[in-house]
Amino acid sequence: MTLAAATNENLAQFSNSLIYASMAVFTLAFFAHIAEWVFGSRSKVGRTAAALTGAGTAAAASAAPAVKVRQEGGGTAVLDKPKIVTRSAAGTRDVPDGPGAAGGTMKGDLYGRIAVSLTVLAFLIEASGVVTRAVAVQRAPWGNMYEFSTTFSTVAVGAYIGFLLARKNVRWIGLPLVTTVLLDLGVAVTWLYTKSDQLVPALHSYWLWIHVSTAIFCGAVFYLGAVGTLLYLFRDSYENKLARGGNPGPFARSVLERLPAAASLDKFSYRINAAVFPLWTFTIIAGAIWAGDAWGRYWGWDAKEVWSFITWVAYAAYLHARATAGWKGRKAAYIGLAAFACFLFNYYGVNIFVNSLHSYAGV
Repeated sequence: MTLAAATNENLAQFSNSLIYASMAVFTLAFFAHIAEWVFGSRSKVGRTAAALTGAGTAAAASAAPAVKVRQEGGGTAVLDKPKIVTRSAAGTRDVPDGPGAAGGTMKGDLYGRIAVSLTVLAFLIEASGVVTRAVAVQRAPWGNMYEFSTTFSTVAVGAYIGFLLARKNVRWIGLPLVTTVLLDLGVAVTWLYTKSDQLVPALHSYWLWIHVSTAIFCGAVFYLGAVGTLLYLFRDSYENKLARGGNPGPFARSVLERLPAAASLDKFSYRINAAVFPLWTFTIIAGAIWAGDAWGRYWGWDAKEVWSFITWVAYAAYLHARATAGWKGRKAAYIGLAAFACFLFNYYGVNIFVNSLHSYAGV
């Protein structure tokens, strides 16, 4: 083994160590997010008192409407409960956004900030692992499923942090995101790990950087949209039960009432899916151009190509349903989740269970 090869192998092992280190920090972030939800599960009376006395985050205090005092008969002062309302589409409910995982409590918010800080640290470690892998293999670090998985989770967390930096109300994604990232990395290092190696000639193209990088970014953002859509369905059921005069259980009240309103979750999912859909269209076009350079044909109905197109059709159907009367809301949400399921099968199912021209890199 030459000195250069030995150096690259050492870098690959160091990259793998960084991935394991990021998993350890993500685990700490997972428990911090759990603590945020646990300590934020105070009663409605407790959270209302916290809002009235100015407890909670500075951002929440600045965003909350001023508390109004009115005089009842006999000179009794009554404090009206502050309410933040998300205006939804015509014909739907106007429901207040929940106070978030921290529940408006100082201790819950403290654990939430710790969780976000740990998530940022884990992201930096994992991103370093991906970059180190790229240096070790001297190419784009997504030539097989192991590299794709580690890069995918890095981009997903990076997108989440980007929303936080933009001051978007997305901290509620933290727990499902960190949980999914841990599962993704666990599968990657346990079953998908592949030693660093060079690619087959068909992959030696600048289109690898363009096509696969956009596919990873689209998948990461589609994932955030899918989380929002799934939580929308739970929150919408919760709001429907309340509207019918039902009495949800204590777990539902503790968790679902702290999420954003169903209208907010639905709007969040729609906006990011609509924003990334044109990029997914470009991803398919870029793949076709690359196929023309590598195999002499732009489209051959290969399994990966077929499922990429099915995913495109599914997301197009979702966007069309969101703009069609009678298909908004839950029906469109089901289509959105089916579209993301198509994306997942396109990645895992096609690569593992289906013979394809795209299987040259193995897992």
